[in-house]
Amino acid sequence: MKYIDLFGGIGGFSYGIKQATEKNKGNGWNTKKHCKDGKYKPIINRGDGNGRGSYSNNRKWECVWYCDNDKYAVQTYNKNYGTNYKATDITTIGATDIPDHDLICGGFPCQTFSLAGSRKGFSDIRGTMFFEIMRIAKAKRTKYLFLENVKGLLNHNKGKTFTTILQTMEKLGYEVEWMVLNSKFFGVPQNRERVFIIGSLSGEPRPEILPFREDAKEIPGVSQDKLSVFTQERKEFRTHKTEGTPTLKNRMGTGGNNVPMVHSLFPRLTKELRRLTPIECERLQGFPDNWTEGVSDTQRYKQCGNAVTTNVIKSIVRRWNEKDNTL
Repeated sequence: MKYIDLFGGIGGFSYGIKQATEKNKGNGWNTKKHCKDGKYKPIINRGDGNGRGSYSNNRKWECVWYCDNDKYAVQTYNKNYGTNYKATDITTIGATDIPDHDLICGGFPCQTFSLAGSRKGFSDIRGTMFFEIMRIAKAKRTKYLFLENVKGLLNHNKGKTFTTILQTMEKLGYEVEWMVLNSKFFGVPQNRERVFIIGSLSGEPRPEILPFREDAKEIPGVSQDKLSVFTQERKEFRTHKTEGTPTLKNRMGTGGNNVPMVHSLFPRLTKELRRLTPIECERLQGFPDNWTEGVSDTQRYKQCGNAVTTNVIKSIVRRWNEKDNTL
């Protein structure tokens, strides 16, 4: 499965895919013993012949191209994957310049659809990036699409925006599956609802990946009392605090107003609040510690807020491998 990572940021899709498909023990990455020159190395294990130590059943997923226009996110991606990509505007790239591939992964920009944003939708240049995905898919006859966006995409413009997205995919010959998944059910204490969309080109095998059944959680949830958190929203910051699990935002480092706050170590003994650290934000998204190290804290917060939760990607890809025997 050769894939390209559009709007790839710090590599959340790629990291989740690695976790799901590489033969490994544990989470497959060791930040202490397998870190050299700032690059995280996977722990490879051949397994014991009975499936233990292997998630992939020898199926290989390979990233053949990556693109993002944020130079700091690209810097973080290059550090962790040993690549040398440059920040690039996808609208300037011709489809013929992109390697042949089977799958497009894309967490296309969500700010313009988010409830926390202006919700300008397709009238905002960021909202039109979906059509860049479709431009490439049409030209390359990409077999599969694996997309992610905010839950607010579903009701934006009274549902017309999502209808347009589905109709556009269907007109290009894609059969579509979609579902809203919450990160808190996939092993991280973060209330993060995102819509995941999978498109399969007509004539290609169509594994039934979505929806997950409600009683079939791929990864056990984490007890929410492990991390007692206050989420600070812009409008709520001066008036009241809402207790719950944190939701990381794309601009969470700007001004500090919407950076999730956490009780100190013993929340029952003190009312003091502090910011989540960049490492804690990395953990909330399923990345290894210090994945974003090397840029300012402001950029680290932003990168974590923009990223996809890697645990959810891992779970979907595992299911994909289980359902698709043609890979």
